[in-house]
Formats: sequence, C-alpha cells, structure tokens
Amino acid sequence: MAPSTFFLIIFVHSLAIFSYSCSASKPKLSPEFPAILVFGDSTVDTGNNNYIHTAFKANHYPYGKDFKGHVPTGRFSNGKLVPDLVAFMLNIKDTVTPFLHPKLSDKDVLTGVSFASAGSGYDELTTTASGVIPISKQIHYFKKYMARPGRIVGEKQAKERVSRALVIVSAGTNDFLFNYYDIPARRFEFNTSGYQDFVQKRLKNFIEELYNHGCRRITVSGLPPVGCLPIQRSIQFWSDRRCIEDQNLGAKMYNHKLAMALPKIQANLPGSKVVYADIYTPLFDMINHPKKYGFVETEKGCCGTGLVEAGPTCNVLTPTCHEASKYLFWDSIHPSEATYKYLAQYLEKEVLPKLNGNHSHHHNYFA
Repeated sequence: MAPSTFFLIIFVHSLAIFSYSCSASKPKLSPEFPAILVFGDSTVDTGNNNYIHTAFKANHYPYGKDFKGHVPTGRFSNGKLVPDLVAFMLNIKDTVTPFLHPKLSDKDVLTGVSFASAGSGYDELTTTASGVIPISKQIHYFKKYMARPGRIVGEKQAKERVSRALVIVSAGTNDFLFNYYDIPARRFEFNTSGYQDFVQKRLKNFIEELYNHGCRRITVSGLPPVGCLPIQRSIQFWSDRRCIEDQNLGAKMYNHKLAMALPKIQANLPGSKVVYADIYTPLFDMINHPKKYGFVETEKGCCGTGLVEAGPTCNVLTPTCHEASKYLFWDSIHPSEATYKYLAQYLEKEVLPKLNGNHSHHHNYFA
C-alpha cells in the first residue's frame, strides 16, 4: 500500500464518521417541541464547520447535490440530515441552521440550531489534530446561544422553550475510529470495554451539563454498524468487502451499555426524559435487506469510487452515481439523504413518543 494512499484513508477518517415553516398554505400548529437543539458530529452538523479553521468541510459540490437549490451547505450528504427532516415533521421549520451562521435570525434562534461539528466526539483527543469543535466546546456555544432567546422573548419564556425543546445528541463513531480501531492511540490505555466506559462517562457528564442549562427532553443515538462503513471495508483490503465483525460487535456492546445507562442518568435528573435512539438496528437492516428500502448499493458510497472518498476528496472533480437515493451511503462514511429519511421515520415512531406523550401533529414525510 502506497504511503500516500494510507495517508488519504487516515485523513478522511478524521472528518467525521459517520425559514420557519408557517406559510399561509400550512396550518399553524403549535408544535409539541417548540425548538430543536442539536449536538454531535457530521451526522448532525448542518454547516458549523464552514465557519471554523479546519480542512474538514462539506461546503463544496457535490455535497448538497440534492439539497434545495442544489447548493452545498456544509452538510456531509447529498441533501438533508436527520435534524432537518425531524424539524420538518414536527412543524418546527424546514431546515436547522448552524449556530455559527453569521446571519442567524431571531426566528432561527427561537426554533433552535445545530451546534454539531463534523469530526467531533466525546473524547477530547478526537478533535486535537483536526481543529473541529469538540463536544465540550459545543456546550460553551450553547451557553452563548442561551443569552439571545432571552433578549428576544424574555428570560422566562426562553427557559421554557429550552425545557420543551427536542435535544438531539449524535456522536461517538469518530472516537472509536480515530482513537481506537484505525489509529490505536487509546489502545495503550484501555481495552475495548474500558474505552467504551471512558467515552460514556464523558457522555454522561455532557448530558448533565445540558440538564443544568435547562434541557429536559434529550435523545442520544448509539453507534452505527461501524464495521460496515465503506471506508472500514476498504481499509481491511478484503476482496469480498465484508463488514468487520469485531467492530460491529464493539458497537453493539457500546449500544447495550448506553441503553442501560441512560435510564439511570434520567433517574438522577428530576423532570428529564433521556431516551436512547438505536440507529444500529435500522441501518443494519438496510444493509442486509436493501431491496426493502429501494437501495441497490450498500457497500460503497455514491461519490467517486465510493471506497475512500469523503470531505475534501469528494469534490467538484469527483464523479457521482446517477441516483443517490438508491445508495445507502453518499460518500465512504456518511449516509445519503434517503437513508436519513428512514432514520428520521424511526425516530418519529420509536423515540419521539417516549419524549412526549402527545405526538399527533406532524407531516407525513413518507406519504
């Protein structure tokens, strides 16, 4: 393997693994969740990395190929991400604006923003080389954000909006790929179970910080089938490109621990709902039963060869597949908008009712 190829694979791993909708034509429903607040990595970063000094951006074509206007927005996909889709389903707004957007409107502020950063993770080591926003700094931005709705609607109403907001937390994959599986920096300190516990302790501290700043309805996603990401299949150099079973087993172990830990965290935070979002199971089902979902390709991404391209290596010179909606993955790491639609549907059915008993007013996105 050429050194340059190895550098390319390592480089893409550090990226990130995996207007308010009230027009006259739509009923002005009172949303169950008045706002959406988002924290995590590239799976939920709607463009914050555009505004920081990092090479890990998706503000160039062909990212955004199927977004409204066919414009790259900084989302690591061909279209919308799960927070956008869920915000629309809940009648909050059409898309979720990144917090660092220089023209953040009052409406954006009141209906919620994303603080996520592609390449981020719970472990501080994950972001050391890339310069992206660690989870610990995302909470700092959230504190800054909290001052603005208070100025718009008053402190009392601002706190009430945050307490009723849907809070999405999606991270962890980068921690394991960048620190454990592909670059084994943490293997010198931890075995697999020990590192899982280390990451989840940091996640627990993060949830407690969110709670201390007024968040009450929080959903936390587990890990995807890490060993089935196209980049992971590629780095093993197996001719049949099968999933890496020990990495998938590690993800399942992590998810089991997380599913057990979150109810205990909730029990110690009076008035909170902290709900686990299992993204592993629906993604694994899509990989194993692609025809059920209309997919024709689940082993490689739509961008370029689909084997290693992501971020800067998926660019305007890179050819893409004809129809991204038939690909589970957009690039070698990140799902396509079609995949995110199924994950959003899962959240709507299985997770949101646990955060809010009255879940009746929503758009049927998949009708």
